[in-house]
Amino acid sequence: MKIFDCTTFYNENLMLDVRFNILNKYVDKFVVSEAKYSHSGEKKKLNFELKNFSEFKKKIIYTVIENEPDSLIYHNKNGNLTENNEDMRGNSIKRIAHQRNKLLECINEANDEDYIFYSDNDEIPNFENINLETNKSKIVIFKQKLFYYKFNLFYGGVDWYGTKGCKKKSLKSFNWLREVKAKKYPIYRIDTFFTKNKYKDIRIVNDGGWHFTQLKNAKDLEIKLMNQEHHDEYKLARNNLPNVEDLIKRKTIIYDYKAKSSEYKFSSEFKLKTVSMNYMPKYLQINKSKFKEWFDDDE
Repeated sequence: MKIFDCTTFYNENLMLDVRFNILNKYVDKFVVSEAKYSHSGEKKKLNFELKNFSEFKKKIIYTVIENEPDSLIYHNKNGNLTENNEDMRGNSIKRIAHQRNKLLECINEANDEDYIFYSDNDEIPNFENINLETNKSKIVIFKQKLFYYKFNLFYGGVDWYGTKGCKKKSLKSFNWLREVKAKKYPIYRIDTFFTKNKYKDIRIVNDGGWHFTQLKNAKDLEIKLMNQEHHDEYKLARNNLPNVEDLIKRKTIIYDYKAKSSEYKFSSEFKLKTVSMNYMPKYLQINKSKFKEWFDDDE
């Protein structure tokens, strides 16, 4: 049995370096896809360079997505993309799904019994807390802690279910895997027979890793917010928000994960908590000095 760790890439060299080092002893192949456009549709240069990860080059499978998906919504015959916020979000979701699903073309060497895992590159699973050799569940989902701006700035307002996986024989698509609900449904839930994202046969891995989001300086983080999946929500609220540099300084986030409407996603402030190194993966504990810029020292 082999493990294939699959992810998408924009320009997060720091996170990819940390990911590879944390997962290296568990993973047989790292599969990375990079698109020539952002989630907002902006053309971008390719940022992944194998030489930056030479230690892992024999394990890395890298693919480039050349074109955008065919089903994007346009608002006129001149071929201009719609400016409608709902359509902008829909186009963004299609681009992400397209980039994820292209990963399927990179796992031809995997056998039916090999495990395929997907997560964004800042969502790192903790494989110490599951024995895949004895696992009997069809789908494995990792319950992860959420950190912002720094490795040890913790946000406890939500449980984060980032990394999801299954054996290759069960994999329908990577976007399907991403959309599987992080809940084990009881046997009497008949609706599980008619939906593609609700399942009874799920294993939730508690203490399942770390979601290190937005580890960027203020300038780079602003660029990311303008081009990520939720760029439409951010652009809509941006003029009424504190600037990113101020938020990082105050250890505060403004994204409400529990708000049901996009109108209110950027409407509240939430404080982050500095936590001890005991929360961190062993690789970061050992190499804190290497990444000292990305630790908050006010614990």
